[in-house]
Amino acid sequence: MRIHKARHTYRPGEPVLPWIFAIARYTGLDSYRKTRRIEFRETQVEVLPEIAAAPPVSQDVAEIDAMLGALPESQREVLVMLKVSGMTMEEVARATSSSIGSVKQKAHRAYRTLRSALMGGARAR
Repeated sequence: MRIHKARHTYRPGEPVLPWIFAIARYTGLDSYRKTRRIEFRETQVEVLPEIAAAPPVSQDVAEIDAMLGALPESQREVLVMLKVSGMTMEEVARATSSSIGSVKQKAHRAYRTLRSALMGGARAR
């Protein structure tokens, strides 16, 4: 395959054998380098490590509902559609009869409000 791929490098009138041997040499070197790279980066282990447990949830569902309830209706609606329902920006824009930019702005403002509420709650504890 390598000879076929490198056929454009052959110069007519030159000997064919040295050209083929050069291709074979560099193919072998490439294979060696690839093997060394894999051995260097990958480590075989006898026992697989335990799967990490999910981090504990720091907020109760009631607290999250209360924080969402503190958001304006339009921001809460956009946030629920994006994160809970898994809708795209375009789908949310169509559902709310607004532009994509407006959806992005409402989502950003909702994230900022929730972030400040979470940071305030973390400091109080």
